[in-house]
Amino acid sequence: MKLRIGILILIFGSLYGTLIFKLYNLQIKHGLIFAIQAADQNKLSGVLTPNRGNIYFVDKDNRQVAAAFNKEFPTIYAVPKEIENPAKVSSEISTIVGKTESDLEKILSKPNSQYQLLVYKATDDQVKQIQASNIKGLYIEQDLLRSYPLDKRASQVLGFVGLNQNDDGIIGRYGIEAYFNNFLAGQEGQIQGDFVVQPVDGKNLVLTIDPNIQLESENVLNTLIKDYGGIGGTIIVEEPKTGKILAMDSVPNFDPNHYSDYSFSSFLNPAVQAIYEPGSVFKVLTMSAGIDSGKITPQTTYVDKGSVTYNGKTIQNFELKVYGKQTMTNVIENSINTGAVFAQRQTGNDTFYNYLKNFGLNVATGITLPGELNGNLSNLIDGRDINYATASFGQGVAVTPLQMINAVSAIANKGKLMKPYIVANEKPTAIRQVISENTAKQVVEMMVSAVKVNQVADIKNYSVAGKTGTAFVPNFKTGGYTEEVINTYIGFAPAFDPRFIILIKMDKPAGAISAGRSVVPAFKKLSEFLLNYYNVAPDLLENTNQ
Repeated sequence: MKLRIGILILIFGSLYGTLIFKLYNLQIKHGLIFAIQAADQNKLSGVLTPNRGNIYFVDKDNRQVAAAFNKEFPTIYAVPKEIENPAKVSSEISTIVGKTESDLEKILSKPNSQYQLLVYKATDDQVKQIQASNIKGLYIEQDLLRSYPLDKRASQVLGFVGLNQNDDGIIGRYGIEAYFNNFLAGQEGQIQGDFVVQPVDGKNLVLTIDPNIQLESENVLNTLIKDYGGIGGTIIVEEPKTGKILAMDSVPNFDPNHYSDYSFSSFLNPAVQAIYEPGSVFKVLTMSAGIDSGKITPQTTYVDKGSVTYNGKTIQNFELKVYGKQTMTNVIENSINTGAVFAQRQTGNDTFYNYLKNFGLNVATGITLPGELNGNLSNLIDGRDINYATASFGQGVAVTPLQMINAVSAIANKGKLMKPYIVANEKPTAIRQVISENTAKQVVEMMVSAVKVNQVADIKNYSVAGKTGTAFVPNFKTGGYTEEVINTYIGFAPAFDPRFIILIKMDKPAGAISAGRSVVPAFKKLSEFLLNYYNVAPDLLENTNQ
């Protein structure tokens, strides 16, 4: 009897020991392997992946238009555990999936891995070739991936999503997709022991971009660049009273659905990520500083002799013109360089510099877009008169297009500088009162007079304020300037109660033509569209010569 019990104890003890050994192997020794496999299986099924939030534009009637959302696309993935000969498979499919053989072999050789993404948004041709290969361990499935239904529209604002550094997830790469990645991406689920913590979906984001204004702005810019042979350009439409961005586009741009077809430079947003010397549009800031500081008035006169010399360097007027006796209003009407220099000299270097800083030209605007640059006023730090003289008409200082339009928006907004914003639920934020309401009104009157005198931007029955800028492009190799130009126009309407302000910039038009011949007609076309779109009542019905 004791022998029988002993044998039973031995048998059951052995069985128990075997069970304990198997549990040890399962939970301890090979626990990490099984955890990896479980994670791969959950990733494969999508149970841990949150849905990315959508991005919307919104029109004047508060109707939302999807600019980025999730849509089913084919993806190609591998289960390395099932692939018998990674080197051979890598050789066969490397050109199909667009990876080098060595990189692909590393991916396909990962032990115990049950999911490795090979192609995100596969083309029909890639799908057909993988299907035809009939290779064990390669699969095709339909996944919810990012789609941009408006193609190139506002592409540099939106950016795009792509694979993360580990090639096992999606992350925002540029634009809004990058800046608000955590907000849009949500929170991944987790495996905690035997439990799965469900993912939290990302949130939707509504932008202030009006899809109708954006489309018209892009058409105007594309036509302008095509007609005048420019190499690129930028257009921004802003609401001066609030800082709301209604449209923003730059050329060249790209299609975020096929971003791999474009160069890296196309992904950057020149509206906020590139600075340039703006030229004579800067003169309205010079006049604002002089009038607000009490040093000049719109009626102040000086005698133009065609040139002035400081620190051994001579400044001349555009096309070498000589104007004789002129008022400050005449200076804006005729865009006289020596007149801007006179206004700056009357204002004084320190006062002038402080006004430029108050207009926000030395710092980023703070808009919620990635990579925004500061303006560059460093040329003024040494105090040389020639540098201040050239700065008075926008050469030797550099700003982003957004900084420039926002500074002029302060003039349009009775002297109050607003923070530009592009997310719809942000509230308008006043930064500071840069110039007095009275100064702003006087400068606006000077800008209106410039439009009336030059006529190109004039719109019947509406008061329009605007200023041209034709800036020579610096020669960064030898110093000085090239013969190439950048044309800019900034204007708003109705002038004394503006519904919008527009900046149009064209880079290096063929033949170095002036802004008055190129970007001003484009401004007028877009302004007429906006006045009609917003159904803005005419403000000059009784006196069209006001």
